[in-house]
Amino acid sequence: MATVTKTRRPRPKLVTLTDAAAERVAEILAERGEGYLRVGVKNGGCAGMEYLMDYVAEPEKFDEVVEDKGVQIVVDAKAVLFLLGSVVDYEVDVLNSRFTFKNPNQTDACGCGESVTIIPAVG
Repeated sequence: MATVTKTRRPRPKLVTLTDAAAERVAEILAERGEGYLRVGVKNGGCAGMEYLMDYVAEPEKFDEVVEDKGVQIVVDAKAVLFLLGSVVDYEVDVLNSRFTFKNPNQTDACGCGESVTIIPAVG
């Protein structure tokens, strides 16, 4: 009797960073001397959800630690299905600088850009 081995499709990377984002996160964490940048989402805003970014000393129990381009960030465990496949970028223009999310699970955004509609990824 032959053994059949199923090949799993590759798991998409949870979150990736652009070169600009990785460089800025590294700068910020070096200035702070320790800790992690933690990303997540919360309910709020006119479109339903908002992206969160904060500094933490250590990941929480079920958080995911993601390493990309030599930088480690923490993804809130409750946000994993909402952020799966996202790219974090760091943009600078004449008036401001900010981290942005390019999220394949995002279906809409409010006019001011402060909140988004996100559907959970199907695993």
